[in-house]
Amino acid sequence: MLPYVAHDPRFSRLVIGHANLERLFSGCRWAEGPAYFAAGRYLIWSDIPNNRMMRFDETDASVSVFRSPSFNSNGNTVDREGRLVSCEHFMRRVTRTEHDGSITVLADQFDGHRLNSPNDVVVKSDGSIWFSDPTYGIDSDYEGQQSKSEIGASNVYRIDGVTGKVSLLVSDRVKPNGLAFSPDEKLLYVADTGATHVDGLPATIWTYGVDGEAVGAASLFATCPEGLYDGFRCDSLGNVWTSAGRSVFCYAPDGTHLGTIPIGEIVANVCFGGPRRNRLYICGQTSLYSIYLNTRAAV
Repeated sequence: MLPYVAHDPRFSRLVIGHANLERLFSGCRWAEGPAYFAAGRYLIWSDIPNNRMMRFDETDASVSVFRSPSFNSNGNTVDREGRLVSCEHFMRRVTRTEHDGSITVLADQFDGHRLNSPNDVVVKSDGSIWFSDPTYGIDSDYEGQQSKSEIGASNVYRIDGVTGKVSLLVSDRVKPNGLAFSPDEKLLYVADTGATHVDGLPATIWTYGVDGEAVGAASLFATCPEGLYDGFRCDSLGNVWTSAGRSVFCYAPDGTHLGTIPIGEIVANVCFGGPRRNRLYICGQTSLYSIYLNTRAAV
């Protein structure tokens, strides 16, 4: 039985028929935020409620605890200098782990108010860092610390790579969540998981045209038929590989749903890894999975 379902002939060129979906680790409460470090051939991901970050070593398939406590870290990424950038729910901040292991706080407030609970993060080629800031880490004590939002809204922000200035970019989403750039960085994809707070609100992904430090008006890219979109990544062809309920969906740049990889549990996020960046790592609710594809990461 194939580990995927094709909805469009184009999907057959992106998958490998005899490549299996592999379960690499289990035992998480809510796995999130995978980030791949090519130099060491390892993956870092968050286990938010367990207040730890995990490490998967590709060279021997071993799993270890990378950091504990992690301040309920969620989204992670790697910057252009190979440093870990993390969103921390408990501390309500975005941090960078330096090469010597020290922690630099990149953002913890906007306009004099504490951030909600930074969720997902991406780095642009100009060195700027873009992150979403919904309230999931302050809604309860399960993934952070229950608190009132000082900002009173959930937004997407940009941290300037030179000055460190934090700018508000997207303020028209209910709960902005997953983020990704198209390969040419002309589009910013933003998932809206506001259905967790607004009954009947569709689960959606939106695109915003990117012009330097600014974004344009929102355009609807996709609506999830069941469950929510959360985290996602683009491949080098511009296809979007996204969590979608209990599966991974692949969308063409034109929004066509090309194919589905059923996982069997809620999917939170994905990222590309491996020496050729053709291994899709998948964070399910309790487990880490992977599958080799016939496409590569956008960057």
